Amino acid sequence: MKPVHLVIFAKAPQPGFAKTRLIPALGAKGAAALAARLLTYTAQQALAAQVAHVELCLTPAPDDPVWDDLAWSCASLPESVSRTAQGEGDLGARMARAAVRIIAAGGDVLLIGTDCPGLTSERLREAAAALRHFDTTMIPAMDGGYTLLGLSRFDPSLFEGITWSTASVADETRRRVKALGWSLWEGAPLHDIDEPGDLRFLPIGWERPVSDGGS
Repeated sequence: MKPVHLVIFAKAPQPGFAKTRLIPALGAKGAAALAARLLTYTAQQALAAQVAHVELCLTPAPDDPVWDDLAWSCASLPESVSRTAQGEGDLGARMARAAVRIIAAGGDVLLIGTDCPGLTSERLREAAAALRHFDTTMIPAMDGGYTLLGLSRFDPSLFEGITWSTASVADETRRRVKALGWSLWEGAPLHDIDEPGDLRFLPIGWERPVSDGGS
């Protein structure tokens, strides 16, 4: 069996840089604090799944001092978690770069972000298991995007010319997978936490962040 590589795409949880669409509800500091919690939670779930090598693909690059200055630090994770830089380009270009690197080296890849607390270790195990039998796995987002894309093969068409952060992303990806003649497994849709209205989908036990008044 090919090794599975789980890549988490993450922004530094800095005020005004991460979760900016939540600033109207939480303020810049509150949105950054939630981004930090989501990043930590996602990494914990990825490690708990125990089905893949875990990689953090970061912006800024992992050697940027910002990661040392934040309360959340890459150093808090096991040394087994690798850190790479996302690099330049839109989301599609950055995901394609990671995917082709891993697939060319003989692995399968799961690509995720840090926006979806419903993407638990159980869900990750389910998607990884499906990738043993399908060319592509996807867990859609309720907003029309996807929270996970798994690939055992690579084709640039899955990442080029897509209008990211829109309601058409998952449908367009399905269409392109079908055009390639690849098999596709889909999990149940999950909620991303992107907009103020999404805060009601935070897990039970997570207190809704308190607004910092926009600071």
